[in-house]
Amino acid sequence: MKKKLYSLFTIFLISTLMLTACGQGANSANSKENNKNTANAAVNNKKDTEENKSTDESSKVDIKLGALKGPTSLGLVKLFDDSDNKNASNNYNYEIFNSPDEVVTKIVKGELDLAAVPANLAAVLYQKTQGKIKVLNINTLGVLYIASKQDIKSLDDLKGKTIITSGKGATPEYALRYVLKQSGIDPDKDLTIDFKSEHTEVVGALAADENAIVMLPEPFLTVAKTKVQGLKTNLSLTDIWDKLPGDSQLVTGVMIGRSDFIDENKDAVNSFLEEYKKSVEYVNKNTEEAAKLSEKYDIVKAPIAQKAIPSCNIHFVSGDEMQKVLSAYLKTLFDQDPKAVGGKLPDENFYYKEA
Repeated sequence: MKKKLYSLFTIFLISTLMLTACGQGANSANSKENNKNTANAAVNNKKDTEENKSTDESSKVDIKLGALKGPTSLGLVKLFDDSDNKNASNNYNYEIFNSPDEVVTKIVKGELDLAAVPANLAAVLYQKTQGKIKVLNINTLGVLYIASKQDIKSLDDLKGKTIITSGKGATPEYALRYVLKQSGIDPDKDLTIDFKSEHTEVVGALAADENAIVMLPEPFLTVAKTKVQGLKTNLSLTDIWDKLPGDSQLVTGVMIGRSDFIDENKDAVNSFLEEYKKSVEYVNKNTEEAAKLSEKYDIVKAPIAQKAIPSCNIHFVSGDEMQKVLSAYLKTLFDQDPKAVGGKLPDENFYYKEA
């Protein structure tokens, strides 16, 4: 009897061990299968991610973008950085120029799609190209300053003197002439305006003659102050302009684009405007970081940019508000000298409206 019970117990134990072993084998097989499936899923997910990234990159539009060294390019530095890091919605092939003439030549030839130019020059180009460019947004308001080591407190103090500046045929010249005339000063008889080809030349002239009087935009005024000890800001053309009769504002720069490119790439252009707006907001709110980007893109050194940005009047104005502000400014210039805006005021098609 005991032997029989012992035999039954032995059979039961062996059966249990076999079942356990089978179970472990099954679990091991299932585990291996699960691990294999997980690995395959990871590979597929990585492959899908890479394919999606590749698709995203291939769907981006290439935009040839031009800007002028100064406040207009300062407002774009975050967009430049995002583009370089592949975080932008378009592929921006950007170039920074010293002179508006360089930009105009390239956009007329189709070598640029979008470009920052002086506000009045945009209107002139619109007439000369018979409507082949549009203005997208205002990027800079008043940014011009009279500076010297002299005791100049008003425009009257400029009579009989020489002002060194740049921007002949563009916003600086017409803005200066306008405020002088409105203040009863003849810009051709009561003083001398000595035009240089670039802002950097004005800074150089000031360094050579410390008694010179200059009109400069930021950030070049801050650059000049680092070179000439005792140089001070005497007058702000924006402050003078705002006190004159009328409701126009001083507008320094705008972003324009070729009409054919805009018509063929409206989604890309609208994305650019969104990114441009964010870039301007970033620069105005994060001056220290923006200043570092300014140096990275060889606009001005970081310490100078950090001091200058608050005075650069970098803005983003688009749509109906842009048309209202810019058209009033151009009308002011037209009333002074029709040639300043290309002989006549631009029509409605000049102003871009997002679809």
